[in-house]
Amino acid sequence: MVDLLDPETHRTYAARPERLRELVLGHPQAGTFVIDEVQRAPQLLDVVHRLIEEKRDRRFVLTGSSSRKLKRSGVDLLAGRALHRTLHPFMAAELGDDFDLKRNLRFGMIPLVLGASSPQETLAAYVSLYLREEVQAEGLVRDVGGFARFLEAISFSHGAQLNTSAVARECSVSRTTVEGYISILEDLLLGFTVPVFTKRAQRHLAQHSKFYFADTGLFGALRPAGPLDAPETIGGMALEGLVAQHLRAWIAYGRPDCELHYWRTKAGLEVDFVVYGPDTMLALEVKASSAVHSQDVRSLRSFAEDYPQSRGCLLYGGRERINVNGVMCLPVEDFLRTLVPTALPRLD
Repeated sequence: MVDLLDPETHRTYAARPERLRELVLGHPQAGTFVIDEVQRAPQLLDVVHRLIEEKRDRRFVLTGSSSRKLKRSGVDLLAGRALHRTLHPFMAAELGDDFDLKRNLRFGMIPLVLGASSPQETLAAYVSLYLREEVQAEGLVRDVGGFARFLEAISFSHGAQLNTSAVARECSVSRTTVEGYISILEDLLLGFTVPVFTKRAQRHLAQHSKFYFADTGLFGALRPAGPLDAPETIGGMALEGLVAQHLRAWIAYGRPDCELHYWRTKAGLEVDFVVYGPDTMLALEVKASSAVHSQDVRSLRSFAEDYPQSRGCLLYGGRERINVNGVMCLPVEDFLRTLVPTALPRLD
């Protein structure tokens, strides 16, 4: 394994990328070679390409926390010769009995954080590490202070429609700068956007995508709270984000032909998540409350009218499976615990 986070190793391979060839030829019986944080020495990809061409049964596992430097450097990205896979925060099914909804809403599902003796301190350090190491050290932005203000401002858009002009006004930068910052978050695997579901639309729909941090713990670490912030509002946003990151991981690991969307009409009807693929169409609404009322399922019923082939469900903070006006309502904790990449989720 070549660990490019190690300063001495990084200096060696950044100065002489051909050293990788010497290492591989020195281990002729090895079938797999791992290079961690490959974006720190992009020139190694040219060497990997040549080594693969020379011997097709060699396998390289190239890991990284950012694709931005690779894209900027214009190096060989091994198109057609490499499979792209993403690793996500833990899913509840992976944790089994160790999954604790209340705890994971607070600290998230990042393995480094969950395995720490002090999750809160580790989470805070994790956020500052990306600001210092990835953003500042790699020169991704000129104004680190502006980017820090942006992180706080964008936390108010977690689980909401993304209005880049409003975020720009909040942190005193231009709209194009905010768009660039969002791109940085996506490249650093810290955030993602969810587009509107518009296929065969029968109503006037919203146009803006929704934004989520990649882990609800990151949202909690960056979102400031004060006297004007209702705990149930922040808790609801965190819960929606937790479902979002689970669905995203479920798609990446087992349903790569599916896409994650949301649905919102100009009249204000909204379904938090629509999972759409060749044989899949799921509509999911998330409510943090422990009780469900008839108005809570109105949007799902409207979506089902427009798309009768869909399967809809409301996920809520209660403990019982109930049916409200023809819509199944499941405990969100049960849903997360049983969500595994090898099977469609049970919505009945």
